Amino acid sequence: MNEEDMLEEFDETDETPKKHGDDITIEDLPGVGPKTAEKLVDAGFNDLMSIAVTPVGDLMAAADLTDSAGRKIINAARKLLEMNFMSAEEMKEKRKSVGFITTSSENFDNLLGGKGVETQALTECYGKFASGKSQVGFQLAVNAQLPIKKGGLDADVVFIDTEGTFRPERIEQIAEAAGIDPEKALKRIHIARAFSSDHQMLLAEKVPELIEQEGKNVKLVIVDSLMGLFRSEFIGRGTLATRQQKLNKHLHTLQRLADRFQLAIYITNQVMARPDIFFGDPTTAVGGHVLAHAATFRVYLRKSKGTKRIARLVDSPSLPESEAVFTVDTCGVRD
Repeated sequence: MNEEDMLEEFDETDETPKKHGDDITIEDLPGVGPKTAEKLVDAGFNDLMSIAVTPVGDLMAAADLTDSAGRKIINAARKLLEMNFMSAEEMKEKRKSVGFITTSSENFDNLLGGKGVETQALTECYGKFASGKSQVGFQLAVNAQLPIKKGGLDADVVFIDTEGTFRPERIEQIAEAAGIDPEKALKRIHIARAFSSDHQMLLAEKVPELIEQEGKNVKLVIVDSLMGLFRSEFIGRGTLATRQQKLNKHLHTLQRLADRFQLAIYITNQVMARPDIFFGDPTTAVGGHVLAHAATFRVYLRKSKGTKRIARLVDSPSLPESEAVFTVDTCGVRD
């Protein structure tokens, strides 16, 4: 750290700026001068929200800051964004900004509260192969492009494919059934194939660049599937702690994306059979408690006769456990 940076960092006379709205820049924060601002921007911290929702350790590493300086900058950003206590009434008002993406099945939408998948939330669907997890993801990728009046957000989609299951042909089928030009639908889906868990985490961290630098109106991020690469790389109990730590970091990155850009996160997950269950369905989602606590909505999908699928809401902060029946056919997800 050079002398200019040190003077810039330890200038305790800096106070939270009196500016408001669009006049506020990163350099207005106490302890952030031109040099530090340049480092923060290079690391992807382009606005106050990106700083306010970041762990202090990440900010320290990005701009060579001490713990006290990093906390000072983050606290100032949070103060300017009024990220303090609010009444439940104010929270209710704020919740009105939440957007929704329909699943194209009224039954499935009702299972999730009536309008579909929420923004600012992490929705997980898990189940055995052919249970419809990826198909729901394809449907959401198309429906996110619909106008708001038709259950969409008129937005772009990021699709992180970890298993090589993404098929443009399937998107074209669903888009045509939804009344969307298939070519335009494909152009608004930004697909990336992940080849390792580290690569998967990096792709999620690059989503802000797509939004801020390339100007894409991304409102849905799909990870299909979340645990596939983690399971293949971390084998045995000896690696479990490391795997869960990395998974926890990845999930928090996804949740910060949802909060910062008001977008929806949809993840698919694999399952395993519990050997200690002798009666009932032994199927359970992989990922352990780390994933169970991180997901806002958890839905268990299972295959029924023919094209029918059964969705069971396992966990939600506001809805009871319940089930819904939907179908998956050539046109996509339907009642």
